[in-house]
Amino acid sequence: MPVIEPADGHRYTTSGLGRALAVIDLLAERSPDMVGVSTVARELDLPKAVAHRILKELTANQFVTFDEGTRRYRLGSGALAVGLAALRAIDVQAVTNRHMRRLTEATGETATLSMRQGWVRVYTDQVLSPHEIRMSVTLGSRHSLLAGSSSKAILAALPDAEVAEYLAGHELVPLTAATITSVEQLWADLRQVREQGYAVSQGERQAGAASVAAAIRLASGEVYGSLSLCGPQNRFSPRLLAEYGDLVADAARQVSAELGYQPAATPAPAEPEQGDRRRVARRQAARSTTDQSESSSAEVVVSQK
Repeated sequence: MPVIEPADGHRYTTSGLGRALAVIDLLAERSPDMVGVSTVARELDLPKAVAHRILKELTANQFVTFDEGTRRYRLGSGALAVGLAALRAIDVQAVTNRHMRRLTEATGETATLSMRQGWVRVYTDQVLSPHEIRMSVTLGSRHSLLAGSSSKAILAALPDAEVAEYLAGHELVPLTAATITSVEQLWADLRQVREQGYAVSQGERQAGAASVAAAIRLASGEVYGSLSLCGPQNRFSPRLLAEYGDLVADAARQVSAELGYQPAATPAPAEPEQGDRRRVARRQAARSTTDQSESSSAEVVVSQK
């Protein structure tokens, strides 16, 4: 069956159902922004009449809501009900365990899953290393968010205001000689975690142990917990820390995607609807002479920066 492949990279059949799913997916990606018929037609390469008919049908079935004032659409209560049902059917631990097994097979080290519970995290699953000398964790044990890669990955994924609130009410107590005990140093470490996508620990929570970890998010964007690889510190060279960190970060991204999380995309400029196009054209015409006269000086300014 023929398919269409819009700019978002998803592929849909050209059947009526395929087109309707494409429209729903586009509205989900643009949420919470509302989208007009022209934008839907352009993004999915559909005739405007077809896009309008699909949106009307989805609106009639409450999958989509129409705003009379703006003449734009967004997802409705029907889509919410289906989404919540899908979330209830997801087994986070089962989804994550598949990726943990792959990580252990690829690296030979123990993979762990931690779940955030308020201001602590709890180990909920692990896949043990096949090595005779290996790391293992106590499932159900609770740990602060201050020391170790699994903790720092969760903390770094929280908004700055929550991090500041946590640090204001919790003392940085050293667990080992390597534990970070300076608030300034911890903030610097958290910024690095955000930049590189994973956290690193070399003996911070447990002497002689090393680990890398990355945060897992739910569909809502809430931080569920973290995924990690851990083992004896002498097996985690700087090169392997970076290599394993990338593997864990990629696995955490895949898990988050399977749980429904979609990173916020840079919003595309909204296409002017028919009523706005004439005003846009008039403004562009009024600026054209000025733009031409200033173009050469603008180029000089850019080249000097």
